[in-house]
Amino acid sequence: MRILFTGGSGKAGRHVVPYLLDHGHQVLNIDRVPLDDPRVDHLDADVTDPGQMFDAFSTYANMGELDRGEGGPRPFDAVVHFAAIPRNFVTTDAETYRINTLGTYNVLNAATKLGIKKIVFASSETTYGICFADGVAKPDFLPVEEDHPTEPADSYATSKVCNEATAKAFAKRTGADIYGLRIGNVIEPHEYATDFPHFFEQPEVRRRNVFCYIDARDLGQIVDLCLATDGRGYDVFNAGNDHNSVHLTNAELIERFYPDVEVRRELGEHEALYSNRKIREELGFKENHPWHQYVSAPKR
Repeated sequence: MRILFTGGSGKAGRHVVPYLLDHGHQVLNIDRVPLDDPRVDHLDADVTDPGQMFDAFSTYANMGELDRGEGGPRPFDAVVHFAAIPRNFVTTDAETYRINTLGTYNVLNAATKLGIKKIVFASSETTYGICFADGVAKPDFLPVEEDHPTEPADSYATSKVCNEATAKAFAKRTGADIYGLRIGNVIEPHEYATDFPHFFEQPEVRRRNVFCYIDARDLGQIVDLCLATDGRGYDVFNAGNDHNSVHLTNAELIERFYPDVEVRRELGEHEALYSNRKIREELGFKENHPWHQYVSAPKR
């Protein structure tokens, strides 16, 4: 596919874009900072500017495309929208909300009006209202699956819930396939050595993430699976790995952190409490980068 990717230079995007390139796609990266990969085309543009988005979505990706002599650029086959303020505490709450919601609206508006029928966008684990809660918030039930209520009370997560509603409206109006990924805590390859020993020593630091993580390269596979899946209209998927980000069993985690939370189905000993069952069973996701492949849990 010829893909327009927003935010490809960010923490997640800089691993997802190479995955897509390695699997035969062509990518134009829209970001304020270029991605250090000679295979990817780059365009500096602002997602909060609707005119820039319409222009970017109807542009040539590189000089080579001029040689086709087709009287104008081809339309992109798909859009992957990751550009956003990545979390709270980066800028003001109002600016986080403005950039994230306006940017997503502009991307969806330009893409669908130009006839692009496949869009994948970054939503967030934070939509469930746990990650940035004031005080301790617990899931309504375990495992956390896509039917769990999304009731956040912070600017970042609320912007992501707004984006999901916006995407659902565009899919309904246009018939496009628009898939939202409720992305868990993204882990880059080097972070297994730097971060996971701390997770093992103090598992409570993972409570706000419902002990979830997603390897950035496995996230690339998830995006590619979404791009290859047609006909679902609007849909959302939890994007996480198969297991929790700590070495404790689910029985231990539930006893320590969730003794009063309903467990709705039988869980594997280390099965992710932030469930990726839907993406596995319905799109065929198979993780390639479990944490135990890169770091050893402490002996017990």
